[in-house]
Amino acid sequence: MGDWTLRPATAADADAIAELRAVVMRPDLERLGRYDEHRVRQRLRDRFVPGHNRVIEVGGDFAGSVALTPAEDGHWLENFYLHPSLQGRGIGSAVLEQVLSQCDSPVRLQVLQGSPARRLYERHGFTAYAEDAVDVWMVREPR
Repeated sequence: MGDWTLRPATAADADAIAELRAVVMRPDLERLGRYDEHRVRQRLRDRFVPGHNRVIEVGGDFAGSVALTPAEDGHWLENFYLHPSLQGRGIGSAVLEQVLSQCDSPVRLQVLQGSPARRLYERHGFTAYAEDAVDVWMVREPR
């Protein structure tokens, strides 16, 4: 699975996370006809709150990010990106398990239609509660 850690994000991490977001989301956004090279990065920069985000490091190097953002009725799982070269090795599952273990309220997320990430979320107890042609909204109730 690899030697991974989570550390608090800082404002200086926003650009690296925005770049990773563009790489990770590009195939799904292109498939859906929604990829815009500028917008995919700017959306993250516009909503980035360092205090809600954590950086995933593998072997001491930047590997991804995850955010658990407080909401009125629980939390939102956001900005969960892992470098493609590290996907499929159990790191995403381990990070998700750790983040969810710290949450005793419902956790919601939004995933693109057809994204392989949906299977990861379903394996961790998320179920779809709404969807449209582009997005699926999922929730995981506390255990």
